[in-house]
This record gives sequence, C-alpha cells and structure tokens, in this order.
Amino acid sequence: MTVFTEKSEEILKLPSGWRTARVGEILKIRNGYAFKSTDYKDTGVPLIRQSELKSDVIDLAEVKRVDPAFLQKLSGFVVREGDLLIGMSGSLGKIAEYQNQEPALQNQRTGLLILKPGYDAKFVRLVLKLVEPQIVAEGKGVAVQNVSANEIEACTFPLPPPDERGRIVAEIEQQFTRLDAGVAALRRTQANLKRYRAAVLKAACEGHLVPTEAELTKQQPSKRSSIPRKNSGPNFESGALLLERILAERRQNWSGRGKYEEPAVPYTAEFPKLPNGWSWACLEQLGMTYGGLTKNPKRAKLPKQLPYLRVANVYANELRLDEIEYIGVSDSELTKLLVRKGDLLIVEGNGSKDQIGRLAIWDGSIESCVHQNHLIKVRPVEAQMSKWILHWLQSPGGRQNVELVASSTSGLFTLSVSKVGNLAIPVPPLAEQTRIVAEVERRLSVVGQLEKVLTANLHRAKHLRQSILQMAFTGSA
Repeated sequence: MTVFTEKSEEILKLPSGWRTARVGEILKIRNGYAFKSTDYKDTGVPLIRQSELKSDVIDLAEVKRVDPAFLQKLSGFVVREGDLLIGMSGSLGKIAEYQNQEPALQNQRTGLLILKPGYDAKFVRLVLKLVEPQIVAEGKGVAVQNVSANEIEACTFPLPPPDERGRIVAEIEQQFTRLDAGVAALRRTQANLKRYRAAVLKAACEGHLVPTEAELTKQQPSKRSSIPRKNSGPNFESGALLLERILAERRQNWSGRGKYEEPAVPYTAEFPKLPNGWSWACLEQLGMTYGGLTKNPKRAKLPKQLPYLRVANVYANELRLDEIEYIGVSDSELTKLLVRKGDLLIVEGNGSKDQIGRLAIWDGSIESCVHQNHLIKVRPVEAQMSKWILHWLQSPGGRQNVELVASSTSGLFTLSVSKVGNLAIPVPPLAEQTRIVAEVERRLSVVGQLEKVLTANLHRAKHLRQSILQMAFTGSA
C-alpha cells in the first residue's frame, strides 16, 4: 500500500506542478440513510444498498424497494442517473455508477460522491481506484469491515495540474482496455475448464469415459477372471452382484438396536438407462449415513474434547483444516461420531443452491475427529467406492438429484440424513469404478493445474492494474 505524503513528492520526484492532495479536495462523500427492513416493499423506489454495488454499474437485479413517499421525505438521499456511489462496508472502495432514469434512494453504508468543480467523473474514479488500498487498510470491524466518509476523504494521492489530467485519464483507459481484454480471455478459459470438468464427470458417470467391464469381457473373454455367478450372469461381478455383496455385508456388520431393516430401494422408472453391468442403488444401501453433533454449553463441560469438523472445513473435493474447533463428546457417542479415513462428509445446508451437498472425502489427517450436525457423514461398506460416489455426486446428474431433494426454507437449502440416504447412485462393477476414477482424476488433475495458472494470472492482472495507476499518477507514464 502506498500512502502519498508531502515527503513522497521528494522521494518520487513528482513532475513540476504536481502536489500531494487529499481525496477530500476533489470530492465530498454523502452518507446514506438508515432504512429498516420493515420499509421494504414489493414495488416502489429502488433502494441502493451495499449489495447493489457489484460491478462498475449498479445492479438492480435483486434490489429492494421502498415507498415513493420517501423521495419527498428524504430528498437529501435521492440517487439520480449518472451518480457515483462507493462501498463503505464489506467491499470497501467499490465504485459503481447509477445508470437508470428512475430515481433511487441511498441506503446507509453507501457513499454518494459529490464532485467538486474542475474534476470530472473519469478522473475521480481513477483516483479512488488508486487509493483503494488505503481505503481497505482503514477498514474496521470483525465480521464486516467498515470505513467512514472522513477516512476515505483523508486518503492522499499525487494531484497533477489541470492540463495533465485528461492525458493521464486517456493513457490509463488505454492500458486498462488492453488489460480488460486479457482478463476477459482468462475468464473465458476458466469457464471452458469448468464446462470441461462437468463434461468429464458426465461421461464418466454415464459409462463413456473408459471401456465398460461388459465391453472388455466381450473383447477378451479368455483374459477375464472367472467369478462365481448366476447361470445367466456376466463373466464379471456386475453392479447388481456387487450390490448384493454389499447388502449382505451391511446386514452382517449391523449392531444397532431392534430388528435390522433393509434400506430403501430407489425408484428407477424415470431414471436414464445404465450401461450393461451397472445397477442403481440408494446411498443408504451402499453404506451407513450419520448425522453429527450440535454444539451447546453443556458440551464445553465434558472432559473429552475432540477436534470438530464444520461446514467451513469441507469444500468441493477439498478439506480446509487451517481452523479446527473442539467439542465435548461422551464415550458412548464415539462409535457413531468418529470420522474414519474414507468417510464422505456432505454439507447439509447452504444459502446457495450450487453449494448444497458439496462434499469431500476425509483423509484421516486428524486423529479422533468428530463432525457437526451440519455435516452428514456417509461410510461406504466397500471402502473403494468413496471416490466413485464423490465423483457421481459432483457430476451434472448427481448435482441434479441433490438439488431436486434439497428443500428451501427462507432462502436456505437443506438436506437431511434420510434425504442423503435416499439419493440414487449408479453402481458399476468395482473394477470398472477403479478405472473410471483413475481416468477422472488424471484429467481433472490437468484441469486443476491449469486453473491454478489462470487464478495466478488473474491475481497478477489485479496488481498490474494498481501498478498502471501508480505509474500514471507519479508522472512515470
């Protein structure tokens, strides 16, 4: 972060006629009005909140509205076409222009920029982009960072003389246009990789990525091992036979209370046809499904405190274990709640539909670990199936099934142990699963490396933008 002071003029050797200035010399920031959520209406005047400042243009796609009478009552908070607003909470320093003819109102924590004579909007926007690191550094707060109008106005920058400003704006815009074209190309490549990832998973889970066991058996019958089967069965352990074996083992190893109940069978009448040798199963048929622990004050008093996996630790095929909390657990709960290597951890609830049901496989990196109630644990009977189940639930078909059963309450999408247990899973022969998983991971590993390169280049582009501003505003460009 660069803070420009009078001493900076000597260090940076600013050109003749330049000087260090405060943002408050070129604009004044008008604070918004604290509207209440009870003021919101289905129709009326748009209310510009922090959340509407998503890009350079104010986005009204999800705007809240208030009674038109507020336009008269609060005339000092009206937003008109062409006005610039700046974020003062959350996305600090974010600048967006209001481009609608319909008048709007300004909510609190958004600042409306009132330009002083002699300064145009393009120049002011570039100044505020230049001092954005200073604005961010002034942020205060724990969950949400906030900055005041006075703190933004106190930020400093090198001010060129009036006859230099137009040239500087033109040069920066030219450089930004080139940079924007490069960033757009990087983002298109990111989107293409995302589509390719989905295509790989779709092909894998429909039996099109590698030859099926049925195809290999037909091509090389003499090289396939002989497996005991029913007279009419194939010369390999089909998905149906694998499921029979898993159910038998599940039944044999069950140690719960009361009479053992067979898990539900999926209703497959409307499901797509599977490749030869595959079968449909409910996730509960393939393993045991468990809920987790709810944190409460009583657990803090228990003598046994164990690491506690939360939603914040589980992402799409990724574990983030930098921050691990602890929870009190009684010995009687451990059989059900301990997480074993190979267990699937599935996120139970999220405000975003595309995040519901995200999952990862536990890698065993923390011993004696338990999980919270918002993570649903699945322990496959056949340990080798964990990766296959993960890839299916991340595939387009698997995601569609998850989103279909996820209920929405006040904008929160939720799953339950029973809903997860009833998710339909295609079951290929075990050997075929192994080959599919290996090929998926080979291809997605390449995708992952490319995505890292793209992310690094986008990060560099962000820094390059700031470097362009620094050079232009120190007379170096």
